Amino acid sequence: MQTLEKTFDRPLEKPLAIAGRIFHSRLMTGTGKYRNFDEMRQSIAASGSEIVTVAVRRVQTNAPGHEGLAEALDWTKIWMLPNTAGCQTAEEAIRVARLGREMAKLLGQEDNNFVKLEVIPDPRYLLPDPIGTLEAAEQLVKEGFAVLPYINADPLLAKRLEESGCATVMPLGSPIGSGQGLKNAANIQIIIENAKIPVVVDAGIGVPSEAAQAMELGADALLINTAIAQAQDPVAMARAMKLATEAGYLAHQAGRIPIKAYASASSPLTGTVK
Repeated sequence: MQTLEKTFDRPLEKPLAIAGRIFHSRLMTGTGKYRNFDEMRQSIAASGSEIVTVAVRRVQTNAPGHEGLAEALDWTKIWMLPNTAGCQTAEEAIRVARLGREMAKLLGQEDNNFVKLEVIPDPRYLLPDPIGTLEAAEQLVKEGFAVLPYINADPLLAKRLEESGCATVMPLGSPIGSGQGLKNAANIQIIIENAKIPVVVDAGIGVPSEAAQAMELGADALLINTAIAQAQDPVAMARAMKLATEAGYLAHQAGRIPIKAYASASSPLTGTVK
């Protein structure tokens, strides 16, 4: 008899490919804002994430909550995504990206050239600098990095970054850690429709329904940190976000019914009793 797992083993469940590397989870998670390392480890495991971000500057400086972070996870099972969080200029971000690549090598990931590029000079709203991001991305691509740039939901910038050789684009749903959900859904939709590289919705998702909504738009993946780490039960929330990401992706692949202005009977009208 066919098992339930086999029933859902279909071609539409494609793996995620970034810079030639294959991942089976479409949910990326972070390492910041957890109450302790044990909670972080359990949450990452519950999320099923294969890509986990690490703030290079915070690890390098042993910032509070980041002491020993590099050693806290099993990097033989998780792909590190060093990020340039805390960098306010393109120059800073380029320097920190190089440090991140060396950090990944020290932890055994010799071929890891990934970097989540963040250039954020705005301390209040934490909105990324489009000009600095593009400048840094162009240089890092020349240096052989697989660049995953965090950007405003700007379709023109997304296309420029793709043309510069970035591995993905990562438009924000709403400001970092705000939990406001998808405030930029229309622009994200345009980015998705025009991108030939993976689109990862990053920042602002607060609950699983918003994660599913982002995937239903056609996003290739999500990056969710605060909504998991700061939940009352991070492990349960991580599991919920995993399921929502999968459900949203499968729903998009399956194809929704058209929206109509009137009702349409689900039962056939022929052969009814008079």
